Amino acid sequence: MEIYEQAVQVFQEIKDKAARRIGDLLVVGCSTSTILGEMPGTDSSEEIADDLYRAFTEVFGGKFEIAVQCCEHLNRALVVEKAVAEKYGFTIVNVVPHKKGGGAFATRHYYSLKEPVVVEDIRASAAVGIDIGGVMIGMHMRPVVVPAKLSNRKIGEAIVLAGISRYKYIGGERARYNEV
Repeated sequence: MEIYEQAVQVFQEIKDKAARRIGDLLVVGCSTSTILGEMPGTDSSEEIADDLYRAFTEVFGGKFEIAVQCCEHLNRALVVEKAVAEKYGFTIVNVVPHKKGGGAFATRHYYSLKEPVVVEDIRASAAVGIDIGGVMIGMHMRPVVVPAKLSNRKIGEAIVLAGISRYKYIGGERARYNEV
C-alpha cells in the first residue's frame, strides 16, 4: 500500500475518533525522513510531503483549524493561517520554512495557505494532535490528553500517535460529569 492510501486510512480513523472536537485546533508534526525509514531530519522528501498533505487535506480540510509543527531547526515553531494566529493571540515570528529548515511537510503546509505565518508556539491549545514519526508534539496539546488508540498506526515506516484532549474532571464524590 502506498503512502497516500496509508495516510488516508490513518487520518480517517483519527478524524472519526476526534469528531467531537471538530472546529478546534489540530496540531500535526511529521517527519518525512522517518516515513522513509530514516532518522528524522536526514532525508526530507517533498514527494512524500505532497502525498501526505493531499491525504491530510482530503480528510481534515475545513474540519479543524490546523497548526503544523516545524522541525527542531526552527525550535518546533508552527505554521498556521494568519487569522488563526490572530484569533488565538499567538506570537508571529519572521521565518519561512523550507525542506532543510522546517521540514518538507511544514513547508508544504506553509505554501498551501492563503496567509501563512509561523508562530513561536500555540500555548498548549491544540485539542487534537497527530505525531508522525516521533516528532514530539505533546507540548502543543491542551491538557488532559487521552491517547487515541488506532488500529492503523503506521505511515510508511513511521509510527503514528494521536491524542485528543478532554476537559479536566473536577470535584469530589458528589460531582457529576458529562459523557465524553
